Amino acid sequence: MELLAPAGNTENFLAAMDAGADAVYVGAPALNARNLARDLRLEEIFSMVQYCHANNKKIYLAANSLIREQDLSQAIETLAYLDSMETDGLIVQDLGLVRLIREYFPRIQLHASTLLSANNSLSLDGFHSMGFERVVLARELTLKEIETLCSQSNVEIEVFVHGAMCFSYSGLCLFSSFLGGKSGLRGKCVQPCRRNYKWQNNRSGKTSSRSHNRKQIKATTGKGQYLFSMNDLSALEVVPALQDAGVNSLKIEGRLKSAHYVSNIVKAYRIVMDASQDDFPQALQQANTLSNRAMGRKSASGYFLSPQPADAITPYHSGNTGDYLGRLGATKVFENRLYAKITLKEALSQGDRLRIHGEPSGERKAFTLKELRLGNDAVQEASTGDKVQILIPDWQFYQSSKRIDVYRVDVKKDGLRPDAILPDVQKSRTVLSELYQNQKDRVALIIDEIASPLTEEEMPKIVNPKIFIKKKSKKIHKRIKAPLDLWLRADSAKLFFTQLPFVPARYLLPITKNNMSQTGQLKRYLGRRIRDLTWCLPPVLFEGEQVKLKKNIQSLMRSGFRSFQLGHITQFTLFQDEQRVYLCSDYTVSVLNSQAMSFMEEGGFEAVQVSIESDKDILVNLITRYRRMHSDLQIGITAYGAPALFTARLDPEHFHYNKTLSSPKNEEFLIVKKDNVTTTIPVRPFSLLPYLFELKSAGLGYAIIDLSNIHPGKKELEELSERLSGSGKYSKLPTFNYLGSLE
Repeated sequence: MELLAPAGNTENFLAAMDAGADAVYVGAPALNARNLARDLRLEEIFSMVQYCHANNKKIYLAANSLIREQDLSQAIETLAYLDSMETDGLIVQDLGLVRLIREYFPRIQLHASTLLSANNSLSLDGFHSMGFERVVLARELTLKEIETLCSQSNVEIEVFVHGAMCFSYSGLCLFSSFLGGKSGLRGKCVQPCRRNYKWQNNRSGKTSSRSHNRKQIKATTGKGQYLFSMNDLSALEVVPALQDAGVNSLKIEGRLKSAHYVSNIVKAYRIVMDASQDDFPQALQQANTLSNRAMGRKSASGYFLSPQPADAITPYHSGNTGDYLGRLGATKVFENRLYAKITLKEALSQGDRLRIHGEPSGERKAFTLKELRLGNDAVQEASTGDKVQILIPDWQFYQSSKRIDVYRVDVKKDGLRPDAILPDVQKSRTVLSELYQNQKDRVALIIDEIASPLTEEEMPKIVNPKIFIKKKSKKIHKRIKAPLDLWLRADSAKLFFTQLPFVPARYLLPITKNNMSQTGQLKRYLGRRIRDLTWCLPPVLFEGEQVKLKKNIQSLMRSGFRSFQLGHITQFTLFQDEQRVYLCSDYTVSVLNSQAMSFMEEGGFEAVQVSIESDKDILVNLITRYRRMHSDLQIGITAYGAPALFTARLDPEHFHYNKTLSSPKNEEFLIVKKDNVTTTIPVRPFSLLPYLFELKSAGLGYAIIDLSNIHPGKKELEELSERLSGSGKYSKLPTFNYLGSLE
């Protein structure tokens, strides 16, 4: 079994090698889902590759970010360099990258990122047929579930065993993107799960787009908690069980962590992995000592021992990493430098790496301590209990924070040099450049074919009339004709039997027990339009639920239903032996570039949603470039709804479902328990309805109105009618990233 360590820089790489890692993973420049201060240069990576191959080690590259349309040229060039290096594998999330690798760089071994959320044997079969040789499992699986998957897998299995945990399933978190375009799927996450949230005492229930009294809400706010802030994962005690299960690789999270962290954690896992059964108790004790030195968060065993671990979240603790040093006191400017008082909870040295954390905003700033004063004297070190002054950086949140806590996240560099020595980086640069030259002309042809600049003549003319109908009307019986097909999604079939403000071109309905019981009524209601009812598969499916889903799908097809929307890319395997089946994709199958769109078309899809995170520029350029050589796919986007910002397995006791909670910036959300997942949705939906003509002129064929988390009554449907027709008075709604930019 392989021990796989993170390496965000050369220092961490050498620390991992010295500590006993069998392999490392590093970020591919501009393609990895970690927002590093500085990506490793290609020559640095090649130097690591040469070291690993000379020392019987392996190195994998993380290219696990979603790729925007404008990033395709750079992605192709980077893939060519990685192909020249002959790395041991590429960790991928984006379906466009999968297509590029299979078509143009087949020597690169594909590893499915945990952002692809593999949590059942169906996923493993699907990824195997797509060409993946290894799959990084979702972190929400128990030991028993992992053992089952290993026994049925045709691919290598990699499992995260240590480090930070996301509250949401990886690949299904939209929270950071929804708040301001910083996508967690692109390594830009602002960590909304680490913030302090407050329950509102005066409101609960339906999502609504209508305005409300902020002053009243503020007056009835409860005490804040860190509702979603997960404790770190530590699997030291279950390493033997993972070995017995047949896991191929144990993965440590932490490409943003220090060399101190990497060294201690790798050593800890090396000790327990190498220990005999008799020596394991003593080895575990040694390993825990090393782990405690690494200055992580409070740790727990994650989901390994239970699908609902009671210790996954400590809601009254901020979830900061590092040693807690105390709370900042008064600040003072001296010789144009800012100092702050603090009474130390732990010893401190000049040169330690610190982070300050403001509340209630959750804003943070890291810095290296350059000056430490005890009384009137500058000192190199101070002890626990000392009242000291520390030099702090400029930071705009000092005045607005009610309190500011200080954490040490790394210790002063000790000056020790690791035993491992990398090959000369400059020589590596020269060799890599020579290798790349051998395929430079080929790369230019690929870029010209795939991602050459769009001409002015190719770009669509975007138009946007203010209203869709000439006569404004609030009456719901006035059916509205939109400029493109409107698809309607609902949780319950009952909504379809009510009077709607428009005639849906397609009805979307999840496969649930209640909806399945109404298939007869749906057939009578739809008549010849039965083919326009699309049944939606969930994005999260546990192993024990697969048999029931397969039976439901067969039952629906026997009843004449032949249209299905896939929530996960690998669900196509359910329909491989079926003829005359209409397949489309949900936004949970992320598509941000034309190569991903082509991948979907080649896989048999007839309609594909562009990522719900898309901004206008991505949307226009993606569709325009795709249409250069293809025309068959229907392309759509979710244009109205309250999407799941978090989608989680965890169902903690401190949650109050269907009750409003607010962020430090007064953004409002609801936590909803639905089927087998916990979702967090915005109180106010987002809407692209004023821009349907723009979407049509950009090349979209349909827009989805998703009412599945809204549960509309008569008033909500009347408001929807007004928004569609451009009539009535109502507040503006968020547009997700459409009018902004996706970072």
